[in-house]
Amino acid sequence: MASGTVTSSEYISHHLTNLTFGKLPEGTTRYDGSVVGEGGTWTFAHGAEAADMGFWAINVDTMFWSIGLGLLFIWLFQKVAKSVTAGVPGNTQNFVETIIEFVDDNVKSIFHHKNDLIAPLGLTIFVWIFLMNTMDLIPVDWIPFIAAEMGISYMKVVPTTDVNATAGMALAVFGLIIYYSIQQKGVKGFVAELTLQPLGKWLLPFNLFLEVVGLLAKPISLALRLFGNMYAGEMIFILIALLPFWAQWVLSVPWAIFHILVITLQAFIFMVLTIVYLAMAHDSH
Repeated sequence: MASGTVTSSEYISHHLTNLTFGKLPEGTTRYDGSVVGEGGTWTFAHGAEAADMGFWAINVDTMFWSIGLGLLFIWLFQKVAKSVTAGVPGNTQNFVETIIEFVDDNVKSIFHHKNDLIAPLGLTIFVWIFLMNTMDLIPVDWIPFIAAEMGISYMKVVPTTDVNATAGMALAVFGLIIYYSIQQKGVKGFVAELTLQPLGKWLLPFNLFLEVVGLLAKPISLALRLFGNMYAGEMIFILIALLPFWAQWVLSVPWAIFHILVITLQAFIFMVLTIVYLAMAHDSH
C-alpha cells in the first residue's frame, strides 16, 4: 500500500523504475543537486538519472531475478533427473515429466526436421519465462519494502516487464534464425530467399524489402508481445495497490487468478513462435 506521504504518481513511478547501475557523465546534475565531477562516476541511478547513463547501464534487478530464476530452473530439473525412478514417481517428478512431455509434443507437431537443440531450447524458454512471469503474482509491495529496509531504493521483481530482458531473449532467437537459415541453405540460398521471393527476380528490390521487414518483425514481435502483456499486468496490480485495503482484496484476487492464465499463455506463445521461426529457418523452398 502506498504511504500517505507519497503521491499516486510517485508510487507508480517508483514501482516501475529499475535498479540501474552505470556511469553518469561529467557535469550531470544529480537528484540531490550535486554535480558529477571530472571523468564521471559509476553509481546506481536515482529516478530519471538512468537516462543519462547511456547504453552500458545495466538493470541490476532484472539481471538478478532472471539469472536467479534460471538457476532455480536448472537446479530443480537436474535434481529430478538425478533422482528419477521407473516406479511410482513423486509429485515433483510427475510435474516435471508433464512439462517435458507437453513441450516435446509441441516440438514434434511443429518442427519436422532433425535438430537436437530445439526441444531443450523450447523447454528452457517455456519454463524460464513462466518463472519470470510468475513473479508478477507476488504482492507488489513485499519485495520492494524488504529491499528498502536493506537500503536499496528500487527493485522491480518481474524481469519480463523490462523490455531489455525480452529484447535480449528475442535477439538470441533471431541469431539462431539467421544461423540455421545460413547453415541449412548456405549464404547463396539465404540471400536468394530474401531477394527472389515471393515475386521473382524482376521485382528483386520489392522482394528484399518485404522479406527483410518480415525477418526483422520476428524478434520485434517476440520482445514486444511478452513485454507489453506483462507490463500491463504489473501496472494493474500497482493500481489495485493504491486502492483501500478492502478493495485490494476484492480486485487483486480475481485478477491474480486470471493472470495465472496470462503468464502461462505468454510463456507458451514465446516458445511456440520460437519453434515456428526455427522451423521456417530449416525449410527450403
